[in-house]
Amino acid sequence: MAGVKPVKAGWYNAFRPWTLHGAVVPVLIGGALAYHHQAFGALEWVLLVLVLIGGILLQSASNLLNTYGDFSKGTDTVENETRSPELVTGVLKPKHVLLAGMFCLLATCVIGLVFIWHVGWGIVIYGLLGVAGAGMYTIGPAYKYYGLGQPSVFLMMGLLMPLGTYYVLTGDIFSWEVLLISLPNAFMITGVLTGNETRDYHEDKKAGVGTLCGHLSYGSSLRLYLFMNLVSYPILLALMAAGVAPWGCALAFVALYNAWGLIKNSRKAPTDPHASFMLVPMAFRHNWHFGVLLVLGYIISYYLIPVI
Repeated sequence: MAGVKPVKAGWYNAFRPWTLHGAVVPVLIGGALAYHHQAFGALEWVLLVLVLIGGILLQSASNLLNTYGDFSKGTDTVENETRSPELVTGVLKPKHVLLAGMFCLLATCVIGLVFIWHVGWGIVIYGLLGVAGAGMYTIGPAYKYYGLGQPSVFLMMGLLMPLGTYYVLTGDIFSWEVLLISLPNAFMITGVLTGNETRDYHEDKKAGVGTLCGHLSYGSSLRLYLFMNLVSYPILLALMAAGVAPWGCALAFVALYNAWGLIKNSRKAPTDPHASFMLVPMAFRHNWHFGVLLVLGYIISYYLIPVI
């Protein structure tokens, strides 16, 4: 991407730890609701840590295998190395990146055996969907290239991850409350991927990558990015008004400060390469702050405000 300084190629960039909001925030949502509905003993805390590790491993696997898949399909080239330079510059070997991603998936499956022992075989449904979503984004069926990236992120990370966390900790395979309170964050996580596809819009068009945003005009892609990042606020307000989410969750509205910066940056993105590049990190930051504040507000509502 012209005008943007390339990132430093290496394992740190390949793992992309700054993207872990996609795993951490959904697990925290499911964990907070489970904690409210069921007393935690030592076992539940250990299980929560294991779920968090499993989610981080899935996100890491997705990042690594996406790097491998885009390179093997010719999407990542020396002309656009600013976004993922590890393989196109030869700093890392494709085989090593692939093996690292597969190891993350395998480690997740091993952790899943503990969950099967604890709550039964029903958790396999969540586990298989999670592994398939992380492992087949750009390899195998490579559903990213069929415009299915956003629906997958919304469903698997936004909804199934908090539901799966709640299931492991409580034994309840489904909860409408968890599903509904997860919705604002599900849209925002999906907005991060939309920012990624909008940033890469012109390069993906040249490479013939059929992302969802690639099927839209650039302007429509940018509007979708803003919608996914901003619709979380009216949804959360509606959930609080309906009594589904406690009013303490209004703490998440502090993240509107990040949302305003995101809006201002998006206005520059069509003509400013740096602003276009910043679509993604600004969405990361927005999601981190919104998600953590949402969980903190939920906990404060039930465990601090009553005491005061």
